[in-house]
This record gives sequence, structure tokens and C-alpha cells, in this order.
Amino acid sequence: MTTTDNPTTPDGVVPIRTGVLAGWTLGEFSAADMTFPTYRRGVGPAIIVIHEIPGITPLVAKFANEVVSRGFTVVMPSLVGTPGQEPSRFYRARSMLKICIANEFTTMAMKKTSPVVAWLRALARNVHADVGGPGVGAVGMCFSGGFALGMMVDDLMMAPVLAQPSMPFSVGEERGADLNLSPDDEAAMIESAQLGCQVLGLRFTDDKLVGNRFSTLRKKLGDAFIAIELPSEKKQDHSTLTEQRDDTSVERVLDFFAEKLL
Repeated sequence: MTTTDNPTTPDGVVPIRTGVLAGWTLGEFSAADMTFPTYRRGVGPAIIVIHEIPGITPLVAKFANEVVSRGFTVVMPSLVGTPGQEPSRFYRARSMLKICIANEFTTMAMKKTSPVVAWLRALARNVHADVGGPGVGAVGMCFSGGFALGMMVDDLMMAPVLAQPSMPFSVGEERGADLNLSPDDEAAMIESAQLGCQVLGLRFTDDKLVGNRFSTLRKKLGDAFIAIELPSEKKQDHSTLTEQRDDTSVERVLDFFAEKLL
């Protein structure tokens, strides 16, 4: 594994001045034989904000800015898509296709952790070493919704948040209940929860993409799993923190980060 010394805030780099990502600093991080762009902003303990499909949209950036405003250093990796671009049907389909064929993501196989989670763990360790604090937090959304569970392998993960976790794709009841974790990583997640690490999850009640994962999490984590289940008003309700944003839930996530890390 190779990492750069301080990939997210290289010396001499000026923050972006205009557009959706104004105020953010563009960097790059390499680990686990993968390299992705990163966007960083803020001061305080580290929070990794992992975007949904199709990428870092304006509403993902809006949420990340709110996390910054609560007193955190936020790093957003750009795993697919064009940062700052508005979502559209074609853009979503293009990003989905990339996720389905890329080796970094596990979209169908059960009991397997997506390889990109190793990169995210290394990123979290790197940023934590730079900014300090009691630990780090992370929030995943949609295809990345369960990635924070895999990051619980490291003791420094103190505030994992799952927003509508949707992988592996819920084709059938068994896949819909799977947590996208290898047996070893699932055991580490359970141990971390038993030692006091709580997990916050959000979903709309009629969201078929989430499958039965919340039932699995209740069974495996018990009281350590905090579920926010919002009544669906429309068939397309899915993105709890962005496109179909629930303001009360956003505040609950921000409070969760503050409770655990500030």
C-alpha cells in the first residue's frame, strides 16, 4: 500500500474559488492500489463524506458544507462522476454503469466487502493523523451507504452513518439483507458495536433499494444500531440527506457527529 504524505491539502494549493465546490481544496489520495481525487474543507475532527450516485452533486456538497459548519474537517472522495454536476437520468445511468463494471465496487456478490473500503480506511487514518481528535466519522449514501460499516475495522471509526445503504443490489431477499461485508469485517463491526460504537442508519420506509438491511443490522448490532425510518411520501423517495432531504434527519446526523467527536 502506498499513500502520499498529505494528499488532501498539498502545500501551495489554493481552494476552489467558484462554483458548487467553492472553498474546497482539491487533492488526491493513493492507497490499496487505488487513486481517487479528494475535496477537503474545514477544521476539527475528520468526517469522510462518501457521495451517492451519480457523484458529488450540488446537494451532496451542500450537506458536506453543513458538516464543515458544525466544526469538522470534511474530506469528500470523488469515486465516480463529475464533481459539482447536477444529477440527470443519463448522468445517473453512466455512473451506475461505471460502478457495476469497476473492480473497486462489489455490487452483486454477498458476504464481500467492496475493495474501495480499504482505500477509505487508509484515507480516514491519513486525515486523522493530520487533524487529530478522538477519532473519525463517515457517512455513506446509496451505493456507498454501507461503506462506513467496513471502516469500523479500525478503532478510530467512532461515528459511522449509513444513508439508504443499497449494495449489494437488492435482487432477491437474501441479497437485500446482506451488509456488503466479508465475514471477518462483519465480525469486526459487531465487536466494535459491542465495545460501544453506535451506528446511525437512515432510510425511507418504502425504499426497495435498501432491502431488509435494517432488520439485519438490528439483529447483529442490537441497541447499538440507531434507525431513522422516514415515511415514504412518493415512490422515488430514496436520498434522505440530499435529493429527498429530510431536514430533521440532517440535524440528527450532525448532532450524532458532534456527540461522538466534539
